[in-house]
Amino acid sequence: MESIEWWPLLDATTKDWLIAHNGEPLPSDVLGKVVAAGGIVTSNAWWIGEEGPDGFFLSDEAVDWIEAVGNAEEP
Repeated sequence: MESIEWWPLLDATTKDWLIAHNGEPLPSDVLGKVVAAGGIVTSNAWWIGEEGPDGFFLSDEAVDWIEAVGNAEEP
């Protein structure tokens, strides 16, 4: 599974939030930290999900990847 390139650049608090709230829309502060770490949300990157009235979502593949990280299956 491809890794998320901006993940290592996130602070521990943001990583912990993403793991604990995996699959939920990203609040603006978390999305801002992803963008600051190099996550270009207007790209066609595999981790991009949908943006709708509830906010920005990561793709199903990214949700699976973060779950694996949370379970110590990935770096």
